[in-house]
Amino acid sequence: MSNAVMFLADGLQQPELPAVQETSSSEFQPDRLQVLLIGSRQGVTSTIHTLHVLGFAEVGQWSPLLPGPQPGTVVSILTRRLGTPPPA
Repeated sequence: MSNAVMFLADGLQQPELPAVQETSSSEFQPDRLQVLLIGSRQGVTSTIHTLHVLGFAEVGQWSPLLPGPQPGTVVSILTRRLGTPPPA
């Protein structure tokens, strides 16, 4: 088997996650989740609008476009609490 095939096959395996303790609904504390988009201005803006059309998040929930880590890139961040439903 070639290295490329072995790499792809290994990448399909799910990592083992630690066991999750069950809690009652009164103890539930949602965690904060951040979704980070990094890319060209057009790519990030287009993805934000696509995710809006898919019902993932409202356009206004994303941060303003910020300078990215590389020249010519921008960053936008969506912060959400786990357990919070997406917009209707």
